[in-house]
Amino acid sequence: MMKKELEILLGEIRVGTLTLLEGDRTIFSFDEDYISKARRPVLSQAFINMAGELITEFRPTRTKLHPFFSNLLPEGLMRTYLAERGGVKPEREYMLLQLLGDDLPGAVTVRSDEDIRHAAESRGETETIRGEQPYRFSLAGMQLKFSAIYESKGGLTIPAKGVGGDWIVKLPSQNFMHVPENEWSMLHLAGEAGIPVPEARLVPLDKIKNLPDSGIFSDRNALAVRRFDRKENGSRIHIEDFAQVYSLYPENKYGKVSCMNIARMLWTLTGEEGVADFVRRLIFTIIIGNGDMHLKNWSFIYKDGITPTLSPAYDFVSTIPYIPNDTLALTLSDTKKFEEITARHFRRLAEKAEIPAYLVLRTMREATDTVMSVWETHRLHYELPKEIIERIDKHISRLSLSKYI
Repeated sequence: MMKKELEILLGEIRVGTLTLLEGDRTIFSFDEDYISKARRPVLSQAFINMAGELITEFRPTRTKLHPFFSNLLPEGLMRTYLAERGGVKPEREYMLLQLLGDDLPGAVTVRSDEDIRHAAESRGETETIRGEQPYRFSLAGMQLKFSAIYESKGGLTIPAKGVGGDWIVKLPSQNFMHVPENEWSMLHLAGEAGIPVPEARLVPLDKIKNLPDSGIFSDRNALAVRRFDRKENGSRIHIEDFAQVYSLYPENKYGKVSCMNIARMLWTLTGEEGVADFVRRLIFTIIIGNGDMHLKNWSFIYKDGITPTLSPAYDFVSTIPYIPNDTLALTLSDTKKFEEITARHFRRLAEKAEIPAYLVLRTMREATDTVMSVWETHRLHYELPKEIIERIDKHISRLSLSKYI
C-alpha cells in the first residue's frame, strides 16, 4: 500500500500531517517548523502538557482518528448523510476528514497530497468521491445543520459545492416541536442576561434553497446562526470544543469530565473572567432546563491564535419541555439534578477546583437574579407555544438556587 498523507493547516500555517498506515490505522505528527516556532498558534490544548510544552509523540489509532480530529467530523445522521453523498463509509474517519477538509470548524483545513478519486481508483477501491460534491458542513448537534450564506433578500442558500458559508442553518427537529423557536428564544434570553451569543434569526423553510431530502419536518422555520469562527472577509478564527480539549471521543461528551474539571481549567487558562463567564452560563443552563450542555457545546476561541477564551454561547435549548425529567449533561458537585442544586454545590465546586469561593458565589447570585428577571420580562414575547412556556415556568418553580446563599 502506498503511504497516504493529509496535510493539516491552521490558517495558512502547516502544523503537521495525518498519515494513513496499513490496517486503516492513522498517526498524527507535527511539522518540525511548527514545533520550532517561538509563538506558534495553538491547535489544541490537548497537545500541550502540564508544563506548557508541546506534546509531539502520538500512537496510531485504528479506523478512528485522534480525538481532536475525530471531533471535527459530524455525528449521527449528518455523518451518514454526508458520507453517502461523498461515497465513503461513515466509520472511516480518515476518508471522511479528507472529504470535508475544506470546511471544518475553526481555522483547521485539510489538504490531500493527491486527488482522492485518483487515489481510490488507482487502488481499485469502490470508495470514490461521486461527481456531485456533498454539502460541506461538519459541526455536530441536536438538529441537522449546514453551512450557509445569508442572502440579502432574507433567504438562505445551502451551498452544494462552495465552502466557508458564514451562517449555520439548523433545520427543525423531526421529533420535537418548535426547537428552532426554542433555541432562538434561549439565545436571545442569554444575550439579555449578559452572555455573549452569536447573531441568530428564524428563517422560513421555504426561503432555504438546496434543502436536502431529510424527511418531513415538524415545523415551518429553521434557525440561522452567524458563524463566530468566520470573519466578514472569509478568514477563519480557530475554535475547539471541550471534547477536543480533553482529548475525548464524541461518544464520551456526557461523561469523563465534570463542571469542576472545566472550572479548574478555566481558572488556569482564562482567570477570573473565564470562570465568571462559565458560572454565568451554568446558572443559565440550570434555569432554562438545558440538559444538553455536553462537552461539545462548550468551546474555546483563539482570536489571536494563541490565547483561549470561551467562545460565544451556542446550542442553548430548553430541553425540559420535551424531556420532563432531564438533567444536567455534566456533573456539578456530585449531582446532575437541576432541582437539587443550591449555592452549596457552587461552593463545593470552588473548593474542589481551588478557585476563590467569593468569585463563584457572587457570580452565581448575580446571574440567578439576572436570568430570572429577564425570563420574566421576555417569556411571553417569544414565539413559543404556551405549553412550552408553562413547562419552563414549572421547572423554574422547582429550583433551589436561592437556598443557602
